Amino acid sequence: MSTFSPISTFDGSRNALGQQARVEDTRAAAQDFRKAMLAGPKVRYFESFDLIKVVYPSRYGFRNAFPAERAVEFMHIVNRLFVVQFDTADGVKTLLVSPSDHERGGETPFFSRLGKITPQVVLNRVVTRYATVPEVLARIGLKPEDVDYITYDHLHTQDVRRWLGTDDEPALLPNAKLIVHNREWASALDLSPYQRDWYCPNGIAGIPENKIIRFDGSVMLGDGVALVHTPGHTEGNHSIVVHTDEGLWVTSENGISVDAYAPHLSTIWGVKKYARAIGTEVIINGNTLENSVDQYISMVQELTIAGASKRDPRYPNVFPSSELAASWMFPGTKPSFTVNHAVHGQLIKR
Repeated sequence: MSTFSPISTFDGSRNALGQQARVEDTRAAAQDFRKAMLAGPKVRYFESFDLIKVVYPSRYGFRNAFPAERAVEFMHIVNRLFVVQFDTADGVKTLLVSPSDHERGGETPFFSRLGKITPQVVLNRVVTRYATVPEVLARIGLKPEDVDYITYDHLHTQDVRRWLGTDDEPALLPNAKLIVHNREWASALDLSPYQRDWYCPNGIAGIPENKIIRFDGSVMLGDGVALVHTPGHTEGNHSIVVHTDEGLWVTSENGISVDAYAPHLSTIWGVKKYARAIGTEVIINGNTLENSVDQYISMVQELTIAGASKRDPRYPNVFPSSELAASWMFPGTKPSFTVNHAVHGQLIKR
């Protein structure tokens, strides 16, 4: 933990009594943080990899914005792995962002129930498995022991036991440690029924204490990589901010699409109309609604840190960890803008 530096930029930015005042105070802090990040070094390597495409309820993905009368219950989202390498005082480190073990993630109660009531022939059509984490590592020439850290913006659907090991099974990533916000770890150990529905049973059970790095607030991990506390979707949600040749990528699941951060441009059914009707800047991903006020602030914080996309400056440079994908199966859910893939720098192989 000694190589991580605390970030004080956002301290007190949510303390105002008025809700919109908190938004503006956080926006101002995010602008300052963005300037500081851009003035600093870039990461050595950043690349995204598709892991699995699954269905997700439309009523959650665009909370209240997707019209119920359209009767399109689901949309497709693609869960991705991000591989990041960066410099620290202790040398080059390798970080896996969102290394989902989707072979076990299906045990998450919500998806488990959905799978039991859905015929296998339908599941085969709506779920696409692109790669596993070990397959991605092998493809790019990284050995499992090369991974220093793993992190997730939050722990919904995650099972990390195979990666970090337990008393009953060896670690597939023997040197890796989980970086997790203190609030997220505490929540995952003591869930309410509504939250429990979205966490993989026993997904963190039996993980050795020395495999876990907990942090408070926001931290810099090294050159060009920050974990910024962005509560709302969960209390301990954090966004991964990475400085690349394409600017600052900001990754989380507070929103499931770049459309969610620019709803006034959206082509998704009902989203633009709803955003204009209530005057909202963003549309939250609302499956658990732990704190929608904070989630709104966090999404404004994320899009401000991200700045304009170099691919299309009308949109922010946000890269959702699970991104909405167009699908003929679910009409009206085609996003107006998708990131799909990004690669920067050169991977260092030990």
